[in-house]
Amino acid sequence: MDQATISAPKVKEKLDRLKAGISRYLRGKPEVIDRVVVALIANSHVLIEDLPGLGKTTLAYCLARSIDCGFTRIQFTSDLLPSDVIGVSVYHDGKREFVFKHGPLFTNILLADEINRTTPKTQSALLEAMDRGKVSVDGQTYSLAAPFLVFATQNPVDFEGTFPLPESQMDRFLIRLQMGYPEFQTELEILDAGLMKYDAIDSEPILNSEEILEIQDCVPRIHVEPDILRYMLQVVSATRTEVEFHSGISTRGSLSLKLACQAYAIQHGRDFVIPDDVQAMIPAVCTHRLSLRRQSSDALEERHAVEGILKRIVDSLPAPV
Repeated sequence: MDQATISAPKVKEKLDRLKAGISRYLRGKPEVIDRVVVALIANSHVLIEDLPGLGKTTLAYCLARSIDCGFTRIQFTSDLLPSDVIGVSVYHDGKREFVFKHGPLFTNILLADEINRTTPKTQSALLEAMDRGKVSVDGQTYSLAAPFLVFATQNPVDFEGTFPLPESQMDRFLIRLQMGYPEFQTELEILDAGLMKYDAIDSEPILNSEEILEIQDCVPRIHVEPDILRYMLQVVSATRTEVEFHSGISTRGSLSLKLACQAYAIQHGRDFVIPDDVQAMIPAVCTHRLSLRRQSSDALEERHAVEGILKRIVDSLPAPV
């Protein structure tokens, strides 16, 4: 607790510089950048769902360039195989044995671009990596680099040629976000600046991997009062009894909510969580873990309905003072 207390203002200063660096290239999206940084320092993963051409790939690349660490992009397609992601064992004539050849998964920041365009079999290749930071191949376990962040993008699930992500994988994303269209003035500035391909961004690293690991180590030490924990669990429990939801938020989901609130608090220079942190994190952490009993043909409509029910639940519960 002492380390988190001492570090919180310095952490905020470092993360403010990180967010400012990303904002130079991704304009008008401070909340999206804020939530992505929450996932990064919480040592978790983020899913951004929106239409093509709204800056999802640019955001991932800016984040990677702002940190002195490895970055790999995988374009997910319907013919992609699990071995194309994880790697494969190949026979080495000189050694007279099979040698594991690492796949693009072995990096710090993995951009899984259009993840829902590949089959569920290939999607599931990421499950162990996202959960444990390790992969198992041919009876051997290989550790991934640290820090490790899966930054996945997907088109809306009712978009042509997409496969819905299974619930088990959705549950492993700490946060799901939407980019949304830019404001008129922001898009006018983008048009005036002209087209810049994401790999032409020349941002200098603002933080290194050791600094990120230090911040990640501080996040679980952020203090959460028992009343705040009870407030979180009241929200989670209410989703489990809500008649409009197919099922409620899992225990993994409630732990994710706590972790996100701790990351949000230290990002704002505090060593303790307040009710506002919980309310800020609930939509991003909880919405993708819930589905309606009544199926909707429009994914965007269903998401808005889930968000509306969550808001009603939060509004009905008294926040701790």
